[in-house]
Amino acid sequence: MTRDEIYAKVKEILVDALAVDDEDVTPQARLTTDLGAESIDFLDIVFKLQQAFGLNIAQGELFPENLSQHANFVKDGKVTPEGIATLKSRLPHVDFSGFEADPQVKKVAEVFTVDAVVKFVERKLASG
Repeated sequence: MTRDEIYAKVKEILVDALAVDDEDVTPQARLTTDLGAESIDFLDIVFKLQQAFGLNIAQGELFPENLSQHANFVKDGKVTPEGIATLKSRLPHVDFSGFEADPQVKKVAEVFTVDAVVKFVERKLASG
């Protein structure tokens, strides 16, 4: 599949899962703040991606889980440098550059854009 084909299918999934307008789903749109996704929506998105692309997505592979419960990763409401390094290694499809300037735990979800989901699917399909 081409990147455009993957993007089109991801966009369709997000429009359906989040009940948003087609024109709202742009590559830069953040799933939470721009498209209104909540934690339960992330489960639905993963399920729909698995069905649409024939993927097996392990728990925590697309979106991080239990980050704030790890003492080395969070301190005083902020993700530590070790936590950021771990996120980057576990989630290579996500651009953390903007987040690093103000790494508040409550802002972690804001790094998940439509483009990050497309990159994730591309990597999964390429790895077979």
